[in-house]
Amino acid sequence: MAKRPNRTDKSNKKNDDTKLKTHISGAGDVVNQLITDTLEVNFMPYAMSVIMSRAIPEIDGFKPAHRKLLYSMYKMGLLSGGRTKSAKIVGITMQLNPHGDGPIYDAMVRLSRGNESLLHPYVDSKGNFGKAYSSNMQYAASRYTEAKLEEISRELFLDIDKDTVDFVDNYDGTMKEPWLLPVSFPTILTNVNTGIAVGMASQIASFNLREICDATVELIKDADFDVSQIIKAPDFVGGGYVIYDKAVMENIINNGRGGIKIRAKYTYDKSNNCIDITEIPPRVTAEQIIDRIIDRAKSGTIKEISDVRDETDKSGLKITIDLKRGTDADALMRKLYRITPLEDSFSCNFNVLIAGVPVVLGVTDLLKEWIAFREECVRRRVYFELNKAKERLHLLLGLSKILLDIDKAIKIVRGTDEESEVVPNLMIGFGIDRIQADFVAEIKLRHLNREYILKRTADIEALKKAIEEMEAILKSKTRLRKIIIKELITVKEKYGQDRRSEIIYLEDEEHEEPIEEIPDYPVNLFFTKEGYFKKITPLSLRMGGEQKLKDGDEITEEFEASNACDLLFFTDKQQVYKSKASDFEDTKASVLGEFIGSKLEFDEDERAIYMAVTTDYSGYMLFFFENGKVAKIDMSSYETKTNRKKLIKAYSDKIPIVAAKYIEKDIELTLLSSANRALILNSASLIPKSSRDSMGVNVMTIKKNHRLISVKEHKEDDFEKPHRYRTKTLPSTGAVLRPEDKAEQLSLE
Repeated sequence: MAKRPNRTDKSNKKNDDTKLKTHISGAGDVVNQLITDTLEVNFMPYAMSVIMSRAIPEIDGFKPAHRKLLYSMYKMGLLSGGRTKSAKIVGITMQLNPHGDGPIYDAMVRLSRGNESLLHPYVDSKGNFGKAYSSNMQYAASRYTEAKLEEISRELFLDIDKDTVDFVDNYDGTMKEPWLLPVSFPTILTNVNTGIAVGMASQIASFNLREICDATVELIKDADFDVSQIIKAPDFVGGGYVIYDKAVMENIINNGRGGIKIRAKYTYDKSNNCIDITEIPPRVTAEQIIDRIIDRAKSGTIKEISDVRDETDKSGLKITIDLKRGTDADALMRKLYRITPLEDSFSCNFNVLIAGVPVVLGVTDLLKEWIAFREECVRRRVYFELNKAKERLHLLLGLSKILLDIDKAIKIVRGTDEESEVVPNLMIGFGIDRIQADFVAEIKLRHLNREYILKRTADIEALKKAIEEMEAILKSKTRLRKIIIKELITVKEKYGQDRRSEIIYLEDEEHEEPIEEIPDYPVNLFFTKEGYFKKITPLSLRMGGEQKLKDGDEITEEFEASNACDLLFFTDKQQVYKSKASDFEDTKASVLGEFIGSKLEFDEDERAIYMAVTTDYSGYMLFFFENGKVAKIDMSSYETKTNRKKLIKAYSDKIPIVAAKYIEKDIELTLLSSANRALILNSASLIPKSSRDSMGVNVMTIKKNHRLISVKEHKEDDFEKPHRYRTKTLPSTGAVLRPEDKAEQLSLE
């Protein structure tokens, strides 16, 4: 018998549901709203938070995570004394930074001397902090490492306790933290800083500290000074050669954008016939360089190398390349610069938050913004010190009145019945205010002697002069700037260092790049339906036996060509991959050959459908589509001045492709539809297009539920009466294929 529902149970369930809805307002409700409103309400606050509070640095040169970490270390007293465990630093920083211990420790590692990420590191590290130039050399956990602040970090917190910057609440309102650090030199340009926000990014190159300080001093003296007279190029912690390009540097100086090329430094060891690479471009790792060199050696592009290895140790970075006998080391390095990350580009995008607004500024404008920021810091410091001096002077003036009659002061104190009346009686007795009277009343009995009071009041005149000086500074922008200049000179002399990145000027470069000599000899090229490629010499082909293929595979293309020819592999993803026949090893008919998808690093699930062979990119590519359209594309559209290996939009993706064919001159082709109709087409009747993804023109009219199924090059003996299949006008439906005219056709199936 089924149990009858209890009214009380239903009532309780209803009450529970009511409570749930009370606690979670709107939970489970489906609301229709415009996606623009959703983005504005939900996504825009997140995007602004990332821009303002995470990724983009401010004028003090720091992102919030770095600023919170350094300030926590400063409050821990780590500017002096010994190091402490990194785990402890991370834990204390979490009082300001709510994003977890992992990101905090990552920030500390980047700021450390041991990691070698910064030209001027702020953290003095002990233990394994990894290396920026090696992906294999990972840093140890925070419980194993120790840290303190570097000496240069003193310049970050100079007079921070003198109201030089604003302080704000931390994330839970229990502590105060600085909005910015009152840095005494332009840190924004002396260390590399990279950040990726939402819809924008920032990438600031590092410059030599001496050059930055000198340029800032000159800019303070003359706002129209051309800083490029002092700042020639960035200076990176990893050294290397910076290739100077006047136009690029002018753009960076003026607009904050441009790509700087950096080359690795090397030495040639004649006794061991090897090259030692000791300095590499920023953001490039030794593993990336070695992997690329190995890949190039395997592909046959580099044949002068017998071995490459990483010999990095405690003394620093070292990549060793063993050379084959007779190799020209300098010529090889010129080649490696072109085809490996041994030469890389650092893209500058000087995006900085100025008064809470992201702005891209050049070096000159950044320095001007920093000067304005530093002027405000110094002005606030002077104002703070002025108020303190005035307060001190006020107390000493009260103390000087006591000096006139110490006995009277003692008599007033002794004659007062209640403690609360001491201060008022002193005020009346000596004509001083409450603050002065409080100060006098707190003097110890042992200090009520003439010597003590004379020593204290001797500072009155000095204080008066100091107050006059500070008031004059606040009234004079010139005197204020002299203080900044003096501090910059001190920083330069104390922390400046020689350039690490050597500058190479374009006129010093060889303008004519050496042309790589490719052995030129006849070869036979084979391409299969499954995407396998073989390059076989005529001699080997005559001596070899039957072609070895995978089960179900067949050779779809065969060419007699030259080893110096270019190969274009068109894929089913409307892309073309370019290579050279010389990139492939000579092989034999008895092997499967190389799988093109792996060799040329195709995208996932991408396969090659056609191979074109050319030496001068003359002629045309023909693309035949199921709807009867044919596109005739100039082969020159696939020629590139750079060594690009992959081109997108190689042909149209609007309609499925049936066949592709490369022709050096116009020919006749036979098109066959699923309606058993054939059409002989002369390619000369098609107008060439320069746009690779052109849909072409209608050639064969295809009836509903039918499609173009195959194409082949026409030969006169293919049909008994070929005139039946020719037409004077296009498009055409063609003619029904007679039984005696059926022939094998070309397609991609």
